[in-house]
Amino acid sequence: MTQQPPPPGPGFGPPPPQYAPAPPPYAPAPPAYAPVPPQPAPAGPDFLAVDKRNAVVVDASGVAFELSGYTLEFRWPEIHGVHYKPSPDGKALMVAVVQLDGRFHECVVEAKPRARLQEWLAQLAWVLGHYRPTG
Repeated sequence: MTQQPPPPGPGFGPPPPQYAPAPPPYAPAPPAYAPVPPQPAPAGPDFLAVDKRNAVVVDASGVAFELSGYTLEFRWPEIHGVHYKPSPDGKALMVAVVQLDGRFHECVVEAKPRARLQEWLAQLAWVLGHYRPTG
């Protein structure tokens, strides 16, 4: 004759439902959160200068450089200043971003034909004036 183990005594297993604590009456129901879709950047003017290896983009989110396949992105809140000028030989646009911590990054984009450089300079001045007005 085999003996069976005695049934578990009180204190073993989950408590019966009548002993489970009730939620406090003052606790608000947890809100049902819906995922918030990403908001697009506000529409505004943009600037693009591109050559075979490099590119400069200025838009509502900030400034981006494409340098031989590598991308550097700078958001407006982290930018102290943006400087630009034609290269000494007049064949390229030179753009520099100065970050708030003083770091300095630059990108040079070749302008072909050479007349495109003047178009880029005018357009870049206007776009930067929109996002970073002086005064």
